[in-house]
Amino acid sequence: MAVDEQLAERVRESLGDVGGVAEKRMFGGLAFLIGGNMAVGVHGDDLIVRIPPEETDAAVGEPHVRIFDMTGRPMQGWVLVGPGATESADDLGSWVTRGVDCAESLPPK
Repeated sequence: MAVDEQLAERVRESLGDVGGVAEKRMFGGLAFLIGGNMAVGVHGDDLIVRIPPEETDAAVGEPHVRIFDMTGRPMQGWVLVGPGATESADDLGSWVTRGVDCAESLPPK
């Protein structure tokens, strides 16, 4: 699946002031890591967001959000956010911030 380069560029812009961001090809998409921990990524035209595992069920209840399941084993703490929830800069920024906050709460790798 090809990466939506326009979404990837919007994510880069949203991450503008965050220090220590690295980009890496992962999951058939593009991941943005902080301290070696993935914060967000782009998979097709979806945004992958890492969140605290205990927030997964509530996040999946939000419009255009579903569990991240690449292997048939759903992963708590990871969600795919569809284009309908990332159309505006504010909406995208909110999801990116959630991913950054989660990644920054983890010990660096």
